[in-house]
Amino acid sequence: MQEGVVIKSTGSWYEVRNDKGETVLCRLRGKIRLDGLRTTNPVAVGDKVMYEKENNKDTCVINKILPRYNVIVRKSVNLSKASHIIASNIDQAILVATIAQPRTSTGFIDRFLVTAEAYHIPTIIVFNKCDLYDDEQKAAAEELISTFKNIGYHSFMISAKTGFQCDELKEIMKDKVSLFSGHSGVGKSALINRLDPNLNVRVGEISDVHEKGKHTTTFCQMFPLAFGGYIIDSPGIKEFGLYDMEKDTLAQRFPEMRNLMHECKFSNCTHLHEPHCAIKKAVEENIIADWRYNDYCHMMED
Repeated sequence: MQEGVVIKSTGSWYEVRNDKGETVLCRLRGKIRLDGLRTTNPVAVGDKVMYEKENNKDTCVINKILPRYNVIVRKSVNLSKASHIIASNIDQAILVATIAQPRTSTGFIDRFLVTAEAYHIPTIIVFNKCDLYDDEQKAAAEELISTFKNIGYHSFMISAKTGFQCDELKEIMKDKVSLFSGHSGVGKSALINRLDPNLNVRVGEISDVHEKGKHTTTFCQMFPLAFGGYIIDSPGIKEFGLYDMEKDTLAQRFPEMRNLMHECKFSNCTHLHEPHCAIKKAVEENIIADWRYNDYCHMMED
């Protein structure tokens, strides 16, 4: 058997790259169970696998998935109790957002960040299409960026069209495995092409009716970068549902809340209705952004 990394998943077939740089087409042999995790895709891009060639065929079969050191998962849109693995074994996530055309909600951003925190995955938040922002939108982006920076997230504005601050992102991504994620229409594909024109990823359009993005990336795929490292391009996400997240640990996934939780009067404080809650006090004193707290409340309700 040989070892390789899954670089593309189409649902039933997988492209696997081995140590020699060769790419082989593989399928799964039987059903593979992964630590009891109910998932719509048992094999994800980024997985390290063991495979062998099929007799008298040009294709191979995956016999074993090696242990993952992290994953980014979300709730499946089809099966409420199942997860969908976006990618595995990544060094960092690049969350591409926009203030306009179409606007990315803070709820979407915070759900992604909470999931990344659960698996200890560093996340960089970039607000694309800043060349389209008017003064009000630019001020809104700067306010969000300031909040995220104060929490500890690297965040900045960027433009795939003009190349503004793309060199900064390239430096962050150099020699690392980076997942690119975000809503459809935020400009992920255009940004990838700006970072590495050799990749020539297909770029979609924005629907004029609802200013929603059209899916251009159908399958998750990993590409080598000319300046070093790898990028995993994932399909645009309409909604990011939390999977397997416990209510009593949710606040720990918010760094600014995690730092103050020990000051709450009750050790099992939910930070929703209890008296003498350090989190609620911090919100009242503008130490914690009210929209971040509101997103936390909505996640608790869900």
